[in-house]
Amino acid sequence: MNDKPTEKSLVLVVGAGASKEVNLPVGTELKMQIAKVLDIKYEHFRKESGDDIIDASFRILCPNQDINSYLGAAWRVRDAMPQAISIDNYIDSHRLDEKIAICGKLAITRCILAAESKSLLKVDRRNIYNRPDFSALEPTWFNAFFQLLTVNCQKSDLPERLEKVAIICFNYDRCIEHFLYLSFQNYYNMTPDEARDTLACLEIYHPYGMVGKLPWQGDKLNGIEFGDTPSPKQLLSLADELRTFTEGVDPAMSNISALQSALLMANRIAFLGFAFHSLNIQLLFPGLDDGTKRRYCPVYATALGISSADIQVIKQEIIKRGGISHEHINFNNDIKCSQLFSEYWRSLSLQ
Repeated sequence: MNDKPTEKSLVLVVGAGASKEVNLPVGTELKMQIAKVLDIKYEHFRKESGDDIIDASFRILCPNQDINSYLGAAWRVRDAMPQAISIDNYIDSHRLDEKIAICGKLAITRCILAAESKSLLKVDRRNIYNRPDFSALEPTWFNAFFQLLTVNCQKSDLPERLEKVAIICFNYDRCIEHFLYLSFQNYYNMTPDEARDTLACLEIYHPYGMVGKLPWQGDKLNGIEFGDTPSPKQLLSLADELRTFTEGVDPAMSNISALQSALLMANRIAFLGFAFHSLNIQLLFPGLDDGTKRRYCPVYATALGISSADIQVIKQEIIKRGGISHEHINFNNDIKCSQLFSEYWRSLSLQ
């Protein structure tokens, strides 16, 4: 990835609603799953509920086998999930409690990896030539985005096309990287190495981290395959790569400066499945000095489930912090991510 800021024809900002199209959990579903895996209970020294791998991770953290302090923290997270806006908000609310952060991150990592294994992007790796079911993926935004990237584009021209785009993904999963890596191989008959090198031309940012790099991304030792089940030791290592709200806005711990530069130099911005939490808007747009400067940058956004009243508030925040003119902001609260591409196909074109 090239760290030097360059003008981008299109920047995608991706939230949990986008991964939902391939069966990854949205925030409310993830909270329920986290509560379940952290519900670690024993009866007569026999575990009755909760996740085995997280339990074993606690024992690595406590060589003397006294895991009660971690169990207590896990139960606190479990009991608070119905009240929390999200697991990220809960961890941030307890940012001084290291055990809460550890339990939350372990649960996130465990649940996201498990969700990857059940998603439409899963691959039976018993045969190295297997691919995802691209027919099942055809109605999703992943396929629509791939078509946008590749329409009238020869294999040799693809790196230049990808350099026009950046993706800011707030999800912990690796769905985008995994999908594109396999899609390039399938569509252009690329080798795995060619697909990897081509994908390196596309800037992809994860401000809050992700559940480990994929092995082909250059970390065969510490990486983990899409949807694999980690060992307890591996789970601890992967969970440590996730970042809280506070860590995500720390330039020393995240790529916030680079992603803000990408947005600042974007010709167009598209939000997919993004919930528009204020903290995340502030992360994306650091704000203008006088709050009055405006720029031409069309914004397209799905807002499924967001009320019209709240959309107006979100628009005003983007106008104020991002310097986007009001007439160039297009929100739709009645379409899914895949439909955004059909609705604005010519507006989003990279040609």
